[in-house]
Amino acid sequence: MKEVTIIGVDLAKNVFQLHGAAADGSVVFRKKLTRVQFHKFMSGHPACIVAMEACGSAHYWAREVAQMGHEPRLIAPRYVKPFVKRHKNDTADAEAIVEAALRPTMRFVDPKTPEQQGGAVLFRTRAQFIRQRTEAINALRAHLYEFGYIAPTGVQNVKQLALIVEDDSSDLPSLVRFACREVIDQITRLTERLAVLDKEISRLSGQGEVARRLRTMPGVGPITALAVETFAPVMESFRCGRDFAAWLGLVPLQRSTGGKQILGKTSKMGQRDIRRLLIIGAMAVVGWAGRRGAAEGSWLAKMLARKPRMLVAIALANKMARGLWA
Repeated sequence: MKEVTIIGVDLAKNVFQLHGAAADGSVVFRKKLTRVQFHKFMSGHPACIVAMEACGSAHYWAREVAQMGHEPRLIAPRYVKPFVKRHKNDTADAEAIVEAALRPTMRFVDPKTPEQQGGAVLFRTRAQFIRQRTEAINALRAHLYEFGYIAPTGVQNVKQLALIVEDDSSDLPSLVRFACREVIDQITRLTERLAVLDKEISRLSGQGEVARRLRTMPGVGPITALAVETFAPVMESFRCGRDFAAWLGLVPLQRSTGGKQILGKTSKMGQRDIRRLLIIGAMAVVGWAGRRGAAEGSWLAKMLARKPRMLVAIALANKMARGLWA
């Protein structure tokens, strides 16, 4: 029997599909194991490459197999899909993972540490609370709009809606007042929880030396600084700042062919959390420059004089990404 040099694992909650292959890619074994059997099998198997899709629980299993002496390799699912032959099933997925991992030019995802995953959970929880609060505010506005009451948009104007609900002179039915009070209480609770999360993020970003240094850049606050530490791989993995900006999706989408360079809109192919925060920070800088004026003769002043503000913000976010890499 040929020696197994790489094992492709199609992860799941309870049943894992394994595809063992030799150095030349030939099939050595195919196995379907439970969660307990998988851990026992990998513990007793000789050290080899273990390839997995960078999906749910992948970073946990990457750390586990690394402790067993194996070399974990995580691949983005979009890079595995082209290697799936015909019908999609667990066996075909595991084989496709091996085929993709054997490509010499394949790009792999760095396994995250528990601390990095903890920061990601913190960010995801904050984003979830923001979505829930926005949904509650929109519902409140829609309920009152049905009775002819409106207010400017934005979370800062919820107080005006609350005053309408509590105003005895308004012709709102008692049932509507009761339901709207419940929605307002939910908005208040979510706002309080968001304040707690923001305080924790600010505390964490003030502990690391890198995060404190990143916060000195205009447009980069505690949330963005901690996001870079949490979601971005080590900066040494990028050759230059432009590679980091491209990894974030802050470069034009290429449709070049026949030696002719054709550039389109921003690619948005990359880490969306950091990209969104950089664009928000860039918009803040652009807005400040629009109100107070940018330094005469500066790059920002020249761009604002001849380009739309949103385009300038994207270009500034690209420059900020290169500065963060440096």
